Amino acid sequence: AYKEQVSGLLDGGVDILLPETAFDTLNMKAAIVAIDEVFSEGGRKVPVMLSLTIVDKSGRNLSGQLTDAWYTSIEHAHPLSVGINCSLGGTDIRPYVAELAELASELVSCYPNAGLPNPLGEFDETPEITARLLRSMADEGLLNFAGGCCGTTPDHIRAIARAMRGVRPRRPLPP
Repeated sequence: AYKEQVSGLLDGGVDILLPETAFDTLNMKAAIVAIDEVFSEGGRKVPVMLSLTIVDKSGRNLSGQLTDAWYTSIEHAHPLSVGINCSLGGTDIRPYVAELAELASELVSCYPNAGLPNPLGEFDETPEITARLLRSMADEGLLNFAGGCCGTTPDHIRAIARAMRGVRPRRPLPP
């Protein structure tokens, strides 16, 4: 299924492939294999970004892997970037982004939820809060890409874009 999706996206003219919200490392690895197969079969090559989802405050994905184990499992793919998206919101995602930034020779992305859903299924983190939290991570040299996931709105994205102006991007570690 991943191979069919990759082929369709490339045929459609995408500029980048972003397997994301990886709650299980085996699924991410299957996507990587499919991408490699399509590229090897003569498919147009584009940059690849990979992004993990942390499902609870223990820092694990749904299949129980920690950030460092996930990175070790996928670094052979040499993506343009690795990152964390969705997950716990800007406040609680920060330690895992910091850990990834300490490990990765690739660029690092973070696009969190606008907090965790409240009992009504709504997200309470305002655009200003999300933007401030991402700016703080960027100021610490942790990020190259920032954005929003579940619960973020166009107002969140505008606030993030404003907050990121003038920030120096993270310097990737040597391979």
